[in-house]
Amino acid sequence: MQVHKADGAAEGDSRLLRWEQRVELPLFAASLLFLGGYAVRVLAHGAPVWRDLALALVLLTWLMFAVDYAVRLGLSGQGARFVRTHWLDTVVVLLPLLRPLRMVKVYAAVQRRRGEPRLSLHVRVIAYAGMSAVLLGLSGALAVYQQEHSAPDATIRTFGDAVWWTCSTLTTVGYGDVAPVTALGRVIAVGLMTCGLALLGAVTGSFSSGLLQVFGREDEERPPAS
Repeated sequence: MQVHKADGAAEGDSRLLRWEQRVELPLFAASLLFLGGYAVRVLAHGAPVWRDLALALVLLTWLMFAVDYAVRLGLSGQGARFVRTHWLDTVVVLLPLLRPLRMVKVYAAVQRRRGEPRLSLHVRVIAYAGMSAVLLGLSGALAVYQQEHSAPDATIRTFGDAVWWTCSTLTTVGYGDVAPVTALGRVIAVGLMTCGLALLGAVTGSFSSGLLQVFGREDEERPPAS
């Protein structure tokens, strides 16, 4: 009985792996299309036709991610455990604005494609954090601009204001010259602040650890004093 269960689990993992490899590039393209469609939807105020087309594109990409998630959930045979272990995919389906983070996962898969990763652990952490910051920053700027630009007493009136605010928020500088005034805008701000702290901690921690390793190797290679 246990042997049959193990064989079934291995077969399920194999099918899941084949599916993920098959849809990797289409979902990467869907992430790009979603971000482009959402940007057009938010910024193209005087072009209703383009905004309608962008909305259709955004909904289509959401459907692609939802179908992919449902298929992988079924192939895994893990139920609730799959939801916990694949939390990023779960969040991406529930929160569409985080969908571009899928590109970070694809980049990680490309790095592992030929066996061992091509970059060291510390460089990979910094690269992933940098990609995440850019994607989150662009998505956050679009979301905040959408909520704030027409609100009474808003200080974020243009997309440039939103980008400036997002940069100061993600880097934890927080000049305070512009700030969201709507409830949803402030919720987005809290999310960006949390992500900014996490990304900054990942980059500084990895950079410090890499320096310690370099200095440690130099000490080991240094000839003993006579």
